[in-house]
Order: sequence, then C-alpha cells, then structure tokens
Amino acid sequence: MSRLGNLGARLYRGEVGYDFIGKRKIWYGISILITITAVVALAVSGLNMGIEFKGGAVFTTPSTSATVAQAEESAVSASGHQAIVQKLGNGGLRIQVSEVDLAKSDAVKAQLAKDLKVPEEKINADLVGPSWGEQIAKKAWTGLGVFMVLVVIYLAIAFEWRMAIAALVALIHDITITVGVYALVGFEVTPGTVIGLLTILGYSLYDTVVVFDSLKEGTKGITKQTRWTYSEIANQSINGTLIRSINTTVVALLPVAGLLFIGGGVLGAGMLNDISLSLFVGLAAGAYSSIFIATPLVADLKERDPQMKALKKRILAKRAAAAAKGESEDEQPYEDDAIGDPAPAAAVVGQRQQPPRGHGRTSGNRR
Repeated sequence: MSRLGNLGARLYRGEVGYDFIGKRKIWYGISILITITAVVALAVSGLNMGIEFKGGAVFTTPSTSATVAQAEESAVSASGHQAIVQKLGNGGLRIQVSEVDLAKSDAVKAQLAKDLKVPEEKINADLVGPSWGEQIAKKAWTGLGVFMVLVVIYLAIAFEWRMAIAALVALIHDITITVGVYALVGFEVTPGTVIGLLTILGYSLYDTVVVFDSLKEGTKGITKQTRWTYSEIANQSINGTLIRSINTTVVALLPVAGLLFIGGGVLGAGMLNDISLSLFVGLAAGAYSSIFIATPLVADLKERDPQMKALKKRILAKRAAAAAKGESEDEQPYEDDAIGDPAPAAAVVGQRQQPPRGHGRTSGNRR
C-alpha cells in the first residue's frame, strides 16, 4: 500500500488525525480575512464585465504582421474605449471593444483595416447588445437562487437543518472568494465565467455531503454513550474522508490548471481564462470550505443543542473523575453496551481519543 493510502486508512480508523474542530476559530478567522479581501476588491476594482454584458463589438482580422500593441492602440484611437486584443492561432487578431454600436462599428472597422494593413472586407465584425447580457445575468441569478433553495431543502430533509445552513454558508463563501479573485486579477467576466461559477457549486457541495454523510453515520445513538462529544465525532468524520477529498480535488484541479496556466498563459488562448479561473479558484475554495468551514460550523450549531450540551457536560465530568482516580478513559465503563467497539489509541493532535468509525451502529459484540 502506498504511503498516502496507508495514511488514509489510519485516518479512517482514527489512529491518527488532526484537530480541525478544535482549531476552528483559526479557520474562521482565515476565511473572514479572505472574504473581506474579496469584498473590498469587488467594491474598489469591480468586475471587468465582458461585452456580452456591456455590449460592444468583436473584430476578427485575417493573418497580419501587426502586433497586439499596435492593434490595441488603433482600436482605442478609433473607438474611444478600452480594447482587449488577443493573438489567434492563424496569425490573426481578435479585437474586443466595449460600448460600440452599429453606427460606430463601421468607422472602427475602417480604421483597423488602415492601421493593420489588412483588407477591410476581410475583417469580421460581430455586434453584441447589452440587453442580451442583462438576460444572461438575470437567468444566472435565477438559476443560482433556485439551486440554493433546492440544496437547503434537500440537505434539511436528508440530514438536518443545521447541515443545510452550514452547506449554504460554505457555498456563499466559495462564490464570494471566486468573484473576489476575478476583481483582483481583472479577468473578464463572460458567460463562460457564469457557467464556471455554477459548476463549482456542485463540486463544493459534493465534498461537503461526503463529510456530512460520514458525520450522520457516526453520530447515530450518540446520546447513549459518554465517550465522545459531537465535535470529536465531527472531527473524526473530517479525518476519515480527508484523503478522499484531497484526491478528488487534485484530480479535478489538474486538467483545469492545464487550461488556465498552459492554455491561457503559455499558449495565449485568453478565452480559456473565462471559465478556467472560476473553476480553479472555486474547486480549491470548495475543498477548503467543506473541511474547514462547513463541518466545524455544524459542530458549533449542534453543540448549542440542549442534549449535546448535557452530553458534553457528562463526558467532561466522567473524564475529570477518571483523571482524579488516576484511571485511563479506556478503563471507564460504557453507559450503554449497544454502542460499538472502543476506539484504538489515537495519536490526534490537540484532542483526546478519537471515536471509531461508525460507532453509532448497534452491535452486541465487543472485542
């Protein structure tokens, strides 16, 4: 078995682990800082909306010896607006100018033909009205709203309302960070970006639901024992699915990184950046939020429940009594023999023994 596979098996069995829940305030602080940075960037710089949303024209030239800088200068001079120029694989240029209407596009086209020394009739001009972009934006917001509502309803039914709230907070966290990165780097926001944003929600939710499912299984019959608090079982659920989350995220990020850094950066296919940046940032943020935000938030909400408060109080009292007698926790009897096998000795950073996987399953056997 590989080292990573062996580590994953030990994490799953609770033999090793990291105290994610115990250090949740650190992760909350990091997330708040990142979110504030994203909001400030959005407020100060704003988003660089593409012509699909603002309206404008896209001019595509045949193969030319003119440089990108020359084409940009010509387009700005002719239109009076900022231009985005990209070199195409066939040697031609794609020149995007915002806020150019039908009357003005002919003048810009003629000026480009003159400055770039290409026949005017071979320059293809495509006009986009701002109303089309408004329709796309409205449909995107509608789709996002419907998705959020359905997610909350499903999770509330399949799990519980606390998990639904935590998943919703994690999704909003991921979207905010991704949009903030677009504001910081100045990449264009196009329909491809919107598609990417909607796509990452599914990936983020997948990781979160995997941990929630493990947590739901591990907390069955939790009030019938006095060994582990809800937070400790939640921490084991994160550790038990950690390697799976990492593997899933890395495999998903590799092709997206190829599109972003090789396709968009090295090869200069700038149009790939529209969707690849949102996918790359969103996938990374989704993996982070499912581990460091969603599950710790569920534990926080759950520990406010009177039953969980009473359970934690009994557990702490039992541990204090055991410590006063000089006994180890393993020597203390269970309250209910229906609870599963005791956990192995855990090497967990910053916390006591980890609960065994699926300890809540009813079993009459004891090793």
